[in-house]
Amino acid sequence: FSGVHFNSQAIAPTIEQIDQSFGATHPGVYNSAEQLFHLNFRGLSFSFQLDSWTETPKYEPNFAHGLASLQIPHGATVKRMYIYNGNSLQDTKAPLMPLSCFLGNVYAENVDVLRDGTGPSGLRLRLLTAGCGPGVLADAKMRVFERCVYFGDSCQDVLSTLGSPHKVFYKSEDKMKIHSPSPHKQVPSKCNDYFFNYFTLGVDILFDANTHKVKKFVLHTNYPGHYNFNIYHRCEFKIPLVIKRDSADSQTETCTTYSKWDSIQDLLGHPVEKPVVLHRSSSPNNTNPFGSTFCFGLQRMIFEVMQNNHIASVTLYGPTRPSSQLRTSDLPQ
Repeated sequence: FSGVHFNSQAIAPTIEQIDQSFGATHPGVYNSAEQLFHLNFRGLSFSFQLDSWTETPKYEPNFAHGLASLQIPHGATVKRMYIYNGNSLQDTKAPLMPLSCFLGNVYAENVDVLRDGTGPSGLRLRLLTAGCGPGVLADAKMRVFERCVYFGDSCQDVLSTLGSPHKVFYKSEDKMKIHSPSPHKQVPSKCNDYFFNYFTLGVDILFDANTHKVKKFVLHTNYPGHYNFNIYHRCEFKIPLVIKRDSADSQTETCTTYSKWDSIQDLLGHPVEKPVVLHRSSSPNNTNPFGSTFCFGLQRMIFEVMQNNHIASVTLYGPTRPSSQLRTSDLPQ
């Protein structure tokens, strides 16, 4: 910093070295759960590891400035360094994607799930793209617009609303057909349903092979540790959930991309039916290193949950089904 090394092979990043290089700042903040001291500058934070329990600060009620003003022990070394934009690490946000990275693609800033009295009815997408027109890229501006897609929309409707998909995937088989209660499950299908894959939106749209109308939406969260990680751009969705209480009227809570399944169950106030275990693999001879996921049915939606309680994907299906219960034929493919 300013031409002076504060961390190198010859210089250890101790608290004394940081103080010498960067100068005075507010007192360190101690996190007892992580046993780390956080020393904050503008756009820069250092975390110091405590070597033993003897270095752990003890809170004294009569201390004038409280726990946050305790001093970092001498000789403590930096464990982590954060560089960010702004005054607070907690309030920092990822910067917007540069226009030069759009390359003609359209991205979804957020996706709202629309619903009627029985369940999901469609999606409202707030889309971002680099504005088209004469001139060089440096003169381009971000263009923001909204589009809506509903269950029952035709293939042509979706194409005119969202544009061409990045890929079209035809379902060649249904591995869950054995669980179907239909007596015709052994009859081979003459045509296959197909997906429109919008990778930059984080959305898949399934069309019925006979009617060519929307019958299912799949929203992807792109969390590390999932089989489809880094295939889709993260879908920043908001899903309204109707919560019914015994002694009060129903109320609406919002589930987002960052909600955990255990918190959703707490909001519901009642246990959810046992999940269907989903195993993914690219071929019969391959194994999935990320393990299985669990699929829970709720209000005409299927939440695919990872073992760490994060939501991997949400499948929305339309009101044409004869039952609102979880059906294994509706599981994410």
